[in-house]
Amino acid sequence: MLRILHTASNPILDRIKSDSATRLRLKFSPYYHTVERQEPPYVYCQGRRMLMMSSNEYLGLSMHPRVVRAAQEAAERWGASSCGSRLANGSRQYHRELEEELASFLGVESTHVLSAGYLACMGAITGIARRGDVLILDKSVHACLWDGAKISEADVERFSHENMESLEMLLSSLDPEQPKIIVVDGIYSMEGHITHLPEIVDLAKRYQAFLIVDDAHGLGVLGDNGAGVGEYYQLTSEIGVLAGSFSKALGSIGGFMAGRRETIEYLRSHCRQIIFSAALSPMNAAAALAALQVIKDEPERRSKLWENTRYFKNCLKELNVSFLDSPSPATPIVIGEKEKCYFIWQSLWEQGFFTVMSISPGVPPGMDMIRVAITSEHRKEDLDNFITALRVAFKKAHFRV
Repeated sequence: MLRILHTASNPILDRIKSDSATRLRLKFSPYYHTVERQEPPYVYCQGRRMLMMSSNEYLGLSMHPRVVRAAQEAAERWGASSCGSRLANGSRQYHRELEEELASFLGVESTHVLSAGYLACMGAITGIARRGDVLILDKSVHACLWDGAKISEADVERFSHENMESLEMLLSSLDPEQPKIIVVDGIYSMEGHITHLPEIVDLAKRYQAFLIVDDAHGLGVLGDNGAGVGEYYQLTSEIGVLAGSFSKALGSIGGFMAGRRETIEYLRSHCRQIIFSAALSPMNAAAALAALQVIKDEPERRSKLWENTRYFKNCLKELNVSFLDSPSPATPIVIGEKEKCYFIWQSLWEQGFFTVMSISPGVPPGMDMIRVAITSEHRKEDLDNFITALRVAFKKAHFRV
């Protein structure tokens, strides 16, 4: 006798079909647009030339002739991939060359490079923290750090964004004997704030805490030579693990961990993101290495980036729009209402400006924003045109500033 199965709905499929975030995304289509070609700072979408205003390519290096040529030559010499982890298949010469140059550039003893910045920052936590430790994170750190915290098995605490009183109160409330790890961003990618590293280092010393810094948006941008937030404050040696990405200012793909030699060797023994992840490709390693050299040889790119950043922030001040007092090229334009954020984004898109929305729950409720990033490739004329388009978008959305 045949058994009749109940035709009850599948709860996972029901969740997928009824998801409001996906419905809203498909309705307005603000993400995943196909870029057909690019002529920085412009891209072409659906046959239209658009000014790119959301790329983190701060120094315009992904298409620099030296960077492109280095990637091509690496592919010809090494092929497309080492096809496995470095523990299983061995490191390649291009890994070692990049690690040595990066360590010298950052002013640290040792580095290890990985195939993604996300893996590097996550692995900086999972490779160090263990059950019984406590992780203390700024509420606004990047998602990769939260993911690392979740799977680390350590206790997790959070302090108010950039609030040193909140951090000290939390540190003082914990068991003095419990191992502590403070986790912050060098530049917070949404707010654009530069971390208060001197105060954090002081608290880390007083409470004997280890310090992890994600400097994905600081590398190439901050410091006299572009070596990041550690150089900016002259405190690199006080950071336990400095992690980050090659996909911003360096115009490549990949990530790194940097610090004392003993710390990096410890991570090579314990970090699952190193042990079980395929190694950085020869093309990306060569591109990052060439980009580091360009940063040293062409400091005018960083000077232009900061000139553009200051000019743009002054324009936003005149417009009287909140950008959370961001001092860095990462610039939030706070709208505060999800629906108006969609309308403003759509108006900018129609006017030929490629931007990205950051809305709750990705940002706290009431902080819905258009997130833009300034680069060395923008001209003042481009920034003026964007400000004009922003005024039009505000008016259409009935958004008062």
